[in-house]
Amino acid sequence: MAISTGSAGGTAVKSDINVTPMIDVMLVLLIIFMIVTPLIAAGFKATLPKGKNLDPRPEGENEVVLGIDEFGRYFLNGRPLPEGTLEDQLRGIFQARTEDKILYFKADNKLKFAKIDEAVETARRAGVRVMAAITEPKNTGLFQADKKEKK
Repeated sequence: MAISTGSAGGTAVKSDINVTPMIDVMLVLLIIFMIVTPLIAAGFKATLPKGKNLDPRPEGENEVVLGIDEFGRYFLNGRPLPEGTLEDQLRGIFQARTEDKILYFKADNKLKFAKIDEAVETARRAGVRVMAAITEPKNTGLFQADKKEKK
């Protein structure tokens, strides 16, 4: 609140709001949102961990395993699939399932990510709800010693 003197010599109270601090806060918020929004839109980037499969588990009978070799060819439960039939094959399998819609996924480590992304999107369109990656055991000294003891 400011006090101003009138022309008649009396004092009058001026009831204008000081908007300068509010404008300062709004500009700071605008700058923060301008910096944060592109980071959110760009997505989350992470380095995926190496597999330590110390307790190997063989695939079961009811599990569906999608494999992609280093040349980008698809294999469903070890059988090669013709080009362009992956979505139809997966849709046929997962529409009949009622208990789980899990697809186990194996891919060659030299494969381009675009091919893996294409397979994941195709599986989602076909009705897969959960994808689990299968990794090979990482060769560590501890794991090698455990293998020798088991023999």
